[in-house]
Amino acid sequence: MEFKGAMGGIYRITEWITRFAYSNILWMLCSSPFFFFLVTKMLVTGANESLQMNWAMGIVAPFTLFPATAALFAVVRKWVMGDTDVKIFSMFFRSYKENYKQSMIGGVFYVLLLVIMLVDYTVYMTQFSNLQIIGIVMLILLIVLFVSLFNFFSMIVHYHMGILQILKNAVLITIIRPLRVITTVLGSAVVLFVGSKYPALIFFFGGSLIAFWTFFNFYATFTKMQEQAERIKQKELEEQEAAALEGDSQDEPDDDSWNKEAVKKD
Repeated sequence: MEFKGAMGGIYRITEWITRFAYSNILWMLCSSPFFFFLVTKMLVTGANESLQMNWAMGIVAPFTLFPATAALFAVVRKWVMGDTDVKIFSMFFRSYKENYKQSMIGGVFYVLLLVIMLVDYTVYMTQFSNLQIIGIVMLILLIVLFVSLFNFFSMIVHYHMGILQILKNAVLITIIRPLRVITTVLGSAVVLFVGSKYPALIFFFGGSLIAFWTFFNFYATFTKMQEQAERIKQKELEEQEAAALEGDSQDEPDDDSWNKEAVKKD
């Protein structure tokens, strides 16, 4: 039964609220070990206990938070691409299984590198006053690496690529398309800020809203890049045809760019 007018609008809004809440709850349940240690860290007062919770979160994140986040991105990817009637439960856990290995390996990489950079930054800024410039460089690299996580999850669910290629391209697109990434970060910050005022919103909508906004920006970026690549390819073909008509021999250009190697997922 299809509603029209005001009732139709209310029905569609209710549908979207349900989608976001349902997918977010699945994400939090599958990431529950990480969030358990996070909540515990927020409740403890001792520095030693807080440090222990940091280590615990770092250990469990690659095996729980990263695969669950990849599964959440797989769901919102369908929504952004127009398939709003996808079965959330089956899509979530199918993607969780399919992307578990890559997301786990990527999680180990990110956690280790983030910890190393954070320790280096702290050491250079607090113990080597004459080498603080190195600490500033480490901070910049730390921010770039952290922000590249947005692209990492988008790429892992959108393309059939090796994990090393995904990691490299996630960082690369963060550097070459900074404005779109900044927009993603600002939108996510707004969600987190509102969630800090109303914690229930984080529980029901925080992760799914951020994932949706992130993949929306990612998809817009890569659609534009693919259009540019097609125009370049078309121009190259036209130049080759013109050269052939003139009797010139020209080798076909070797195109090994990552966006042409990647095979988009279904």
